[in-house]
Amino acid sequence: MTAGAVTPHRSPSTPERDSFWYLVHAEWTKFRTVRGWVIATGVTILAITALAFLFCDITAGCAVSSGASGTASAGACPPAPPAGPGGEPVQDAFYFLHQPLTGNGTITVQLTSLTGQIAIGPGSNGQPQMGSGLQPWSKAGIIIKENTSQGSAYAAMMATGSNGVRMQWDYVNDRPGLPGSVSASASRWLRLVRDGDTITGYDSADGTHWTPVDTVTLPGLTDPKQAGTVQAGLFTAAPSNGNAATTTGVFQHIGLSWPATRWTATNVGGTGQNGVGQPGTFSQSGGVFSVTGGSGDIAPLTGGAGVISIQRALLGTFFGLIPLVVVAAMFITGEYRRGLIRVSLTAAPRRGRLLAAKAAVIAAVGFVAGAVAAALAVAVGTPVLPRTGIPVWPVSLLTEARMVVGTGALLALAGVLALAIAIIVRRSAPAITTAIVVIFIPYLLTVGVGPQGGGNGRGGGGDWLLQATPVAAMAVQQALPRYYQVAAPYVVVGGYYPLAPWAGLAVECAWAAAALALAFFLLRRRDA
Repeated sequence: MTAGAVTPHRSPSTPERDSFWYLVHAEWTKFRTVRGWVIATGVTILAITALAFLFCDITAGCAVSSGASGTASAGACPPAPPAGPGGEPVQDAFYFLHQPLTGNGTITVQLTSLTGQIAIGPGSNGQPQMGSGLQPWSKAGIIIKENTSQGSAYAAMMATGSNGVRMQWDYVNDRPGLPGSVSASASRWLRLVRDGDTITGYDSADGTHWTPVDTVTLPGLTDPKQAGTVQAGLFTAAPSNGNAATTTGVFQHIGLSWPATRWTATNVGGTGQNGVGQPGTFSQSGGVFSVTGGSGDIAPLTGGAGVISIQRALLGTFFGLIPLVVVAAMFITGEYRRGLIRVSLTAAPRRGRLLAAKAAVIAAVGFVAGAVAAALAVAVGTPVLPRTGIPVWPVSLLTEARMVVGTGALLALAGVLALAIAIIVRRSAPAITTAIVVIFIPYLLTVGVGPQGGGNGRGGGGDWLLQATPVAAMAVQQALPRYYQVAAPYVVVGGYYPLAPWAGLAVECAWAAAALALAFFLLRRRDA
């Protein structure tokens, strides 16, 4: 009797054990049973939340008021800036030559010259030395304004230093018109038409052929307390970024559809803090008006100009990323160090599925930790920031939700990226170091050197780091809108990122996907 061949015993492979979700459950069990990893995840949440107190509880050396009388003392905050119709902090300081307009009406002008002066260095008498020049957003034109109070509703047609003709209204809105600079041979004709609370702006190169630029509705223009009376006329503004500047516009062929009265000159906002740098002037010769305004602007007040936002509460995100990156790297390098990777690959011979399961667990842990931490940080910052005495940019609940969810996604992708790097190098120290170099160093360099560009996107040397490295994902936390017409510089610490929120997150996603693809390729080719 011959003995049959003996078949070695093998654990039966069941569809349940071969399923992806079974592997995910197994990897999650590994994660939660290592106390140090769970603690490190808690540290991530704690770090982001705790640092929200540090970054939000700032006074910048000032106090809102002092003493029972509430009078400001030494170190007191400067007067709060005006708020626009939407509640946003704004700059509203310019030279205004105006007449009252009751009811409907049209104002038309020809702008034949736009010149200016800018500070080119210190002067001998302590005053800045001035030279000819125009800031890109120096502006002169016509405006219809609810009243001469700062922050009131308005619509304006203007020529600018190097951004052509624009129609702007209520500080945050901007529409381009004719391109090119103003000169005697290339004058610009501007027109505003009021019909109730609706204003339409037009421009023309010859005063005959008119092109509508935009039509806007401004409810503030029909305030019954003012009996429908608004102020309309000529204006100039000289954005200066803290330096002395002037802008001079020369107007002629001024046409008013209502009975003209005497022109009134007003430095909107006065002079000094929150006003123009120096009083404006005007001269009239026949039908030609020369109007000069000192340093000032009509625009939203952004992060580069002394405004903070709830985004400050999330500045601790990068510090919270450190323990998560360490955990993500050790989630796989620990198995390589102890030789347990062979057991894992034997139990799950389909290596791509094992990699996907580990990535899913790390991504889920990172997302939950990031979203919880961001929600707590925003909850901390919301009541604390207004006490700093610094203007706080208003954000909607939808924006806050995007910031919270986006922070969770940011941490999830960072964890997956660190995991993939760890599989590529297979050792903890090099993996953690590489992840820190890839994720953290670009952020530190960007904070140190820029970008310093304005809202038109012409940033400094740090812009490319914010567009091509994983740090681009920080754009998902951006609370301040990016306005093209803002002359003040945008900076990272003020809340500026060159990419749109989800576009920035997509860059980090691309890095994580590329690293995962390389990790999968090497995991299949190499022995355990």
